[in-house]
Amino acid sequence: MDDWQRLMKGVLRKPEEIARKFGLDVEEVRRIAKVFKIQITPYYAGLIKERGDAMWRQMVPDPAELKEDTGVADPLDEDADSPVPSIVHRYPDRCLFLVSHSCASFCRFCTRKRKVGDPSKIHPRYIEDGLEYIRRHTELRDVIISGGDPLMLSDRRLEAIVKAVRGIPHIEIIRIGTRVPCVLPQRVTEKLVAMLKKYHPLYVNVHFNHPDEITPESSRALNLLADAGIPLGNQTVLLKGVNDDPLVMRRLMQKLLAVRVRPYYIYQADYVSGTEHLRTTVEKGLEVMESLRGWTSGLAVPYYCIDAPGGGGKIPVLPKYLQSITDEQVVLRNYAGELFIYPQVKPKPKRRPRPATAPCYSFDGAPPTP
Repeated sequence: MDDWQRLMKGVLRKPEEIARKFGLDVEEVRRIAKVFKIQITPYYAGLIKERGDAMWRQMVPDPAELKEDTGVADPLDEDADSPVPSIVHRYPDRCLFLVSHSCASFCRFCTRKRKVGDPSKIHPRYIEDGLEYIRRHTELRDVIISGGDPLMLSDRRLEAIVKAVRGIPHIEIIRIGTRVPCVLPQRVTEKLVAMLKKYHPLYVNVHFNHPDEITPESSRALNLLADAGIPLGNQTVLLKGVNDDPLVMRRLMQKLLAVRVRPYYIYQADYVSGTEHLRTTVEKGLEVMESLRGWTSGLAVPYYCIDAPGGGGKIPVLPKYLQSITDEQVVLRNYAGELFIYPQVKPKPKRRPRPATAPCYSFDGAPPTP
């Protein structure tokens, strides 16, 4: 048994131990656990410094989860785009391949809480069905391996899946989506990254929401992956009381770059049941984006998007830097609020047809040689 698997044996999941650890009412915790399972790694629990801090809000169950009647179980309508249980095929050339029902820790804002922690949702035969679907659909060139968290699988099982996908001729890119480097960085071992390195081009998208999640342990895990030549991107969810402070978000993006992770997306929190207390307004998201562009490196500025409810896909949302546009000029606002004018290209006048001319003669009066 690997060290990370031993650490998982100490995970906090029973309502009684959760209540005792965080000073909660045990009956309330039991009621919450019936709706969405609770699981926190000892490592991540150690990042929580006080009641209600950024890490607490992401993982510790809150009675507000049961009091809110807004949101839906499947806000992105993934099930409607699921031709087989392990595949979500929404975009023309790529698909999501769900290979694990488990996560190291269960985030309270999870989009797939309807599936996470339920072994019946990811069966071995579903994985084979998914591979067969990918083989048949030659328009696919990019597969995102997700779950749950794929890194909760053993190296052997994960390699079997990655190897099978890499063996499909029309698949050019493999991506793995994981929160393990944040919540259980011990899972990222030299053995794991040596295995992943065999299947390039392979990308890993990680999930950090707060600068205090970037610790010596998570930095070690991220650097192991980067040293294996694996490009790393980060997907952040905008959450109330976690990272809806522009300075906090800016620091997170800067710290990500320092550990060789490129900020990729900031997501507006999905419209999931029981998460209203964690959602912000879109105006807050735009404010956060304005605190990044121009105020820090362009490398630290991700896309801000809303994954549209009902299955519309990711839609980028931008602050209003373009003030007006006419045939003559474009008026722009920069990061400091100053206005600038960019002249438009003037259309060239249409040329009149050239009149027919007489034959051209040389200086000696002789007609030109044909």
